Amino acid sequence: MRVLSLRAGTAMTTGLLIVAILGGGAVGAVSSDAGEALGNAVDPLIMLLVASLFFSLRLDGTASLRRAPRTVALAVGVNFLIVPVVALVLTSAIPDDALRLGVLIYCLAPCTDWFLGFTRLAGGDTMTGAALIPVQFALQLALYPVWLSVFAGTTVAATFTETGPALLTWFVLPATVGLGLRLVLRLIAPAALRTRAVTVVDRLVPLMIAAVVFSVFAANVETILGDPGSFALVLLAAFLFFVALFLITEALARLLHLSRPVHALLTMTTSARNAPLMLAVTTVAVPGQPIVYAAIILGMLIEFPHLTALTHVLRSRGRDRPAPASSEHATTR
Repeated sequence: MRVLSLRAGTAMTTGLLIVAILGGGAVGAVSSDAGEALGNAVDPLIMLLVASLFFSLRLDGTASLRRAPRTVALAVGVNFLIVPVVALVLTSAIPDDALRLGVLIYCLAPCTDWFLGFTRLAGGDTMTGAALIPVQFALQLALYPVWLSVFAGTTVAATFTETGPALLTWFVLPATVGLGLRLVLRLIAPAALRTRAVTVVDRLVPLMIAAVVFSVFAANVETILGDPGSFALVLLAAFLFFVALFLITEALARLLHLSRPVHALLTMTTSARNAPLMLAVTTVAVPGQPIVYAAIILGMLIEFPHLTALTHVLRSRGRDRPAPASSEHATTR
């Protein structure tokens, strides 16, 4: 039942993105006034999305950091040392600078949310996976201006100077609100109510992403679809990125003799990307660049089917070997 539920959820999310892209593009093409109005809605939608992402952020796994330091170090090493090299190589063939930057931003941030559900279904070590979330979350935010300086030609100081006020208003403020509400719930609400509230918000996140995508495409349809061939390159680069990461994790699993739970965790954390957060940060840090946003969005169209296929492959390998208790019973909140 869990597998069917997750497959349905990923299919729904992918479907929502496709509908948002096509619907937003159609509205923008038919009415420029409607497109402009929807463009004005992007900023408040981003604020709502950021607040929701931080409200539903999993922070309960930090106690497990000492339990499996080798696994944590391996996952962080792959995500923040190997992945940038792979992404840089694969995007070198994309001629448009904005598209290349969008794909790079998409590839560089490991997921801090749904990868844990896929890890559980694949028989992976979800306790260590939960411990990875705050570590990788903090690293990707800290490294974001560094990546911009490396791949977009700006300096770290300039990134903070030029975008600092906007980031404070449109990102830090809603993030603080989201975390603050989560803290208030922890202080005043029973555990069952907290879990239900976080689950509800978590399930609404795909709808918020779809609303942002709809508005972005409605407001910028002519610019985004001005060169369809380039977007085919984006999809190809994302596909090759996931294939390359799968081959790398397979090689590491054999070389280091990783257990099945650790192998599944490494595969999922290196395959899932944090596109919603990167889309939110990038719309603030790199304003007026719809091509960059579109590249980040298109990566998600490849990601969800890929994660579903990986889950099937990893489950098939481990059918005859029961997963350890930690990966079956670890909490995800």
